[in-house]
Amino acid sequence: MSDGRWIASLCIARVGFSLIFVAYSASLGLLKQEWGLSSAQAGLIQSAWHAGYLVSLFAIGFLADRYGAKRTYLATSIAACASGLAFALCADGFLSALLLHGLAGLCSGGSYTPGLTLVSERFAPMRRGRVMGYYLAAGSLGYALSLWMSSLLVVTTGWRMALVACALGPVAASLVSAWVLRDTRNVLHPAGQSNPLRALGDVWRNKPAMLAVWAYVCHSWELLGMWAWLPTYLGVVFAYGREGGAGAAGLGIAFAALSYFISMAGSIGGGILSDRWGRTAVILLMSLASLVCSFTFGWLIAAPVWIVVVVAIAYNLTSIGDSSVYSTALTELVPAHCLGAAWALRSVLGFGAGAISPWVFGLVLDLGQGAPGTREAAAWGWAWTALGLGALLGPLATLRLRAMRESAQMAGGKR
Repeated sequence: MSDGRWIASLCIARVGFSLIFVAYSASLGLLKQEWGLSSAQAGLIQSAWHAGYLVSLFAIGFLADRYGAKRTYLATSIAACASGLAFALCADGFLSALLLHGLAGLCSGGSYTPGLTLVSERFAPMRRGRVMGYYLAAGSLGYALSLWMSSLLVVTTGWRMALVACALGPVAASLVSAWVLRDTRNVLHPAGQSNPLRALGDVWRNKPAMLAVWAYVCHSWELLGMWAWLPTYLGVVFAYGREGGAGAAGLGIAFAALSYFISMAGSIGGGILSDRWGRTAVILLMSLASLVCSFTFGWLIAAPVWIVVVVAIAYNLTSIGDSSVYSTALTELVPAHCLGAAWALRSVLGFGAGAISPWVFGLVLDLGQGAPGTREAAAWGWAWTALGLGALLGPLATLRLRAMRESAQMAGGKR
């Protein structure tokens, strides 16, 4: 199979696996009412997904080092199918949703870092940023399709069918994956089968790699918090000063889907630019632009809707524009035999921050809405500002990495 057909097919599978990732976020506004959730409880359910996801990524990194990325990727796809359907069919309140959404996250990590490893094994460094961008853009397409389907289904057949439709994505993705990887070799690195703690220690002592990891942690805080609350916030914007309900929620979901769809250009463009300009240059450009969005977005609740939608698109473009670059940089800073350990450490730290940020967002929102004399606009403004505050250290870590001589290992010396 040619490289083009191979990556295109793997990206199609990534789209299917990603449908379940934002299914809960798409219906969050309606589920808050249906299940009687506070904003903090609603955010905690989303955080449960990220908590389960980070545990899976931590474990899967070591499994990929020991058993190979291909074998790990295919084996974990079965668990992703079963857990996604369990959440869609059985969640009916705060406790069941918390447990089942966490379980779905726990079983969904196999399509991410093993997929990135498969890409890095097949493509040379000078093309890797571009191809990583394609793979992560496929995830954004999956998020967009999930939100688009949900925007139609929640107003026609209800939120339950929206969840079920999204949960069928991993089933289709598993079938596509088995086909596209049938002739792909399962690569084993002998050194990767040694003590996982030793590999983890090697990564921890790798200062350039750890700077890339810490920058990614700040990036994850902002990105995953934004993804969790964007559909609900846009629904509030559409309903602000008017009647709300499912119609406004559906519009919010639909326009969030539009911003996800356009953000594909961010993933691909960021990867291409990082091959041309260097990894740290693109990370700095994207992270600083997304910080501007974090500090302004929540204060626009009463602005004309078209302005909020434009900012939402820019927010998604810039916050995801450096995602593939962090992944590519790590493949160039870490020896191949402990790349899985690097993914594991990055995942537990990055998705740990991403697991907390939706809950912190909801907590700030609850506190703001409950404070005497605080307007709803201010509550949302402070909630989005909290995402920006958590991401502030990312550009500083990137600047430090750029100044190190080891950064010349990235993008053929373009840093």
